[in-house]
Amino acid sequence: MSLAPASASFLWSPVGAPHWRGSRVRPMQIAILPEISALFVLIFARVGTLVMLMPGIGERFILSRGRLSLAFFVTLVILPMARSTITMPQDPGGLGTLLISEIMVGLVIGATVRLLMGALQTAGFIIAQTLGLGFAVTVDPTGGLQNPSLANFLSMLGITLILASDLHHLALAAIHESYRLLPPGGFPEIGDVMTLAVKAMAQGFSLAVQISAPFIVFGLLFNLGLGVLARLMPQMQVFFLAVPASILGGMLVFLAAVGVMMGVFLDDLGAFLRQFIGL
Repeated sequence: MSLAPASASFLWSPVGAPHWRGSRVRPMQIAILPEISALFVLIFARVGTLVMLMPGIGERFILSRGRLSLAFFVTLVILPMARSTITMPQDPGGLGTLLISEIMVGLVIGATVRLLMGALQTAGFIIAQTLGLGFAVTVDPTGGLQNPSLANFLSMLGITLILASDLHHLALAAIHESYRLLPPGGFPEIGDVMTLAVKAMAQGFSLAVQISAPFIVFGLLFNLGLGVLARLMPQMQVFFLAVPASILGGMLVFLAAVGVMMGVFLDDLGAFLRQFIGL
């Protein structure tokens, strides 16, 4: 007579391991998880660096959690498309080298875009010095430094227009196309990096001069007129007349030209980003 209860739903094997009746053992396939995790980290290294330097989204006043969350979800989207471009090394040293190279690629591309974004700050400095407002400084929310108020205003206006005109969509597309232009597997060439940096810096200074050109012409004509007036009327206190007149005239020029200035900036930034996506 068996002592086992009739309701028992399993049998004991000779070695004592339980086997459930009516069930089939299905081993879980987890061998692919380490490879996917390593791919995610490699892609996140480049995408996260680019998002932290992206114009409009990578600013300092944007919460770090928000930027990291955006980088996380962008990585999830790019992972299936960029997986075929990455050859996983078998040794930890090769994996670490590949991780550093991905961070370097993100820094190179992000820094070049930041150099072009600096054109607004440079133009703001030129305009403030021309109008005599170089002493009026405020804290820049994007960098935490003290800059002329006009430079901070142009910088914030540029960020607002970037988001309003959907130029950040081009930046996201450039992140994806960076895997076509600079595929993973090695460090960027120093010569190519320096060429790209010099090109971005030269374009940034050229753009700054273009944006501030109306004020440069205004300052030259205004100071020339003051020199003639000082010669004609030596007894007049030209300095007390020049400062308020310069500020008033400069503000009128600023109101008339700010639309054209920001349009030139957005066109140049869009053309620079389109170089990465082949448009």
